[in-house]
Parts: sequence; structure tokens; C-alpha cells
Amino acid sequence: MNRVAAEDRKPTLADDLLIDAEDTSASETKLPSRALLLGAALMLVALNLRPALSSLGPILPEVIRDTGVSAFGASILTTAPVLCLGLSGFLAPRLARRFGTERAIALFLLVLAAGTALRGVAGFPGLLTGSIVAGLGIGVIGVLLPGLVKRDFPAHASLMTGVYTMALCAGAAGAAGLTVPLQAAFDGSWAAALAAWGLPALVAALVWFPLADRSGRGSARPPTLPVFGLWRDPLAWQVTFYMGLQSAVAYMVFGWLAPILRDRGLDPVMAGFVVSCSIMVQIPAALAAPLLATRRPSQSLAAAVLMGSTLAGVLGFFHAPLGSVWIWAVLLGIGQGGNFALALTIIVLRSKDSHVAAYLSGMAQSVGYTLAACGPLGVGLLHDWSGGWQSVGLLFAGVCLVAAAFGIAAGRDRHVLPSRPTS
Repeated sequence: MNRVAAEDRKPTLADDLLIDAEDTSASETKLPSRALLLGAALMLVALNLRPALSSLGPILPEVIRDTGVSAFGASILTTAPVLCLGLSGFLAPRLARRFGTERAIALFLLVLAAGTALRGVAGFPGLLTGSIVAGLGIGVIGVLLPGLVKRDFPAHASLMTGVYTMALCAGAAGAAGLTVPLQAAFDGSWAAALAAWGLPALVAALVWFPLADRSGRGSARPPTLPVFGLWRDPLAWQVTFYMGLQSAVAYMVFGWLAPILRDRGLDPVMAGFVVSCSIMVQIPAALAAPLLATRRPSQSLAAAVLMGSTLAGVLGFFHAPLGSVWIWAVLLGIGQGGNFALALTIIVLRSKDSHVAAYLSGMAQSVGYTLAACGPLGVGLLHDWSGGWQSVGLLFAGVCLVAAAFGIAAGRDRHVLPSRPTS
């Protein structure tokens, strides 16, 4: 990058880290390690964006038993935080403008930690309130963090998006697999097991706060012009529906797959491990999918194949013998990890510049997660209505097929066409 371009570009937190390295040592070999500090902190934050969502499912039957709620009431617990993800996404850009992106993330890491811990207090009211508060924290951070990745790592945006997605999957897998053992360690207390996941979020906040303080240094960043016309663009809506529907499948899996497997005969620990295994498979899939999909101008085929893998895994869990459950866990993990990473990648590829990408990301995640909240709620309603899981299997299949259609449309080689004000 030449000197003029460097002066025109907005200063970033990564720049601050690199300047510090230049001040403390003339050796260029130390620069990458300083830049990796920000990358490591980003990954630590990302690790904490899914445990509050994936830790409930493995112990949901005990929650239903001890609180006396119906399956519909339990679906409220799985739906509320996802709905907050969507609603809080509308607030994230305003919070970033008011406090700065890094400081807003630091603040809402504390909100996430507090909400997660609150789930262990006051029975069902505390569990519901804590889930809502945690969902607000996840929603704000989830919208701001990808933009930070694109801003501070412009030359490695695809790679960092994949690594960011891997961290999300790793956090979800850890919570799904370890919550039942944590419950046993806390003398059978599911409340304590759920609240314990607030501690890693608090650690992430403590690590992030010094980095957020760095962001206040240097010149002020000029305001950016808003983007108009995005909400009238058909391609933007196709991207949004693909993001939302593939997310709906993910949150249906987080909230209800373990109870489904338990009803089919798996013990609680094994059901949690199956869900955890499926999420762990998402990690390499999330890294590989964007790299493979971007080798072609269109990502439509990749979206179709990945959603087909998701559908095959879901149908296997509902209908195949339990002895083959690990096969379906792998297929589901490949599909879901690849779909989420591909959806994030498509947001970038369908945008002409990073400014439009930021607005498209806000639209896709805000509306998409609001739509995704209908998935877990629909599972609870259908299960209450039918008394079984067959109708739920049909719901899973229907959402996968519609998501595939929107993924094929969103993957076409073209750009959204928003407009900007002239002054």
C-alpha cells in the first residue's frame, strides 16, 4: 500500500498494535506476533457467542421436568435469545457510532456474561430473563465482529471469516458436549451448569477491554454515508433469507436435537456428545467452504450441496437406526458449518465494497436471525400439537429445502445495487 492510500484509510485497532510494535522494536519479525494479538482476542470473543444458545438443549428435559413448563414454554426459552439476536442487530450500528466498535463489543461482552450467569437464578423467570439478556449481547457483538474482521484484516478477510466461524462452532460444540458433565459436577444442578458458561464470557471481556482502550487513540474516524435502496433490492433479500433459514435449522438443532435423540433412546450424555460431535465437524467445514466456494464466480452449487448435506443429516437423525447416528452427525456438521460460513462469505461477495457489505451484513443478520427465531418456536408448537416428532421432521425438511432455493439464488455472480445520497 502506498503512502497516500495509507493516509486515506481509516486507522484501525490493528494499526495501533503494529505501531506499538514499530515503537518497541526495529525487528520486522515481531510485527506478525503483535497483529496476532488482535486476531486471538477476536477468536476468544467468538468462542463465547454460542454457548448460551447450545448449552440448554442437552439438559432441556430436566429443565422441563423441574420447572413444569410445557414443550411450548420450553420453545420460548430456545426462541427468545435467537429473536433478540435479530432485534439487537438493528441497534448495533447505532451503538458502534456512539461508543466505537471496540468499546461496544467490550460493553456487551459484560452484558453477555451477566445474562448467561442469570440463567442459574430464580428458576424459570431467571432462565428466561437471562436468556434474553444473553441474546441481546450476542446479537450486538455478532453484527459488529464480522465488520471488525473485514476492517482490520482486509487482505485476509476470507481466511479470517473462516477462522471466526470455526471459533463460533468450537464454542457451540464445547457447550453442547460439556453441559451435562458440568451438571453432574454440580450435584445435578442444571442451573449451575448453565450459569457456569458466563465465566468464559467474563474472561473474554477482561481480555478485550485493554484492546478497546487502544481504539480511542489517534485521529477521529470520519462518519460514513448511509446506504439507501438495499431493502428494495431482490438480491439483498435472497441473501437475507438464505442467512435466516440456514440459521433457523442451526437453532432448531441447538435447542431440540438432543431431546429428540433422548426420546429415541440415547442417554443424556451420549445425546449431548452427538450434538457436540456434529458441531465439531462444522469447524473444518466452516474453514474449507469459503475457500472452495470462491474458486467459482457463482456459489449456487455450493449452497445446494451444503444444504443437501444438512437435509440428509437431519433425516438420518429422525429415521435411521441409532447405530448409524455418527454418520448423520458428520453430514449435518458438514452442511451446517459450510452453510454458515458460506452465508457470511456471500454477504461479502454480493457487495461491491466493504461499506455496502457492512450494511448488507446488518440487514441479513438482523432480519435473518429474527426469522431464525421462528424455527425453535415452530418445533415446540408442533411437538405440543402432535405429541411426537414426525411433524417436526417435516418442518426440518421444509426449512432446508426453502433455504436451498434462496441459497441458489443468493449465490449467483452479481451484486446488490443500493444507492447512496449525493450529499
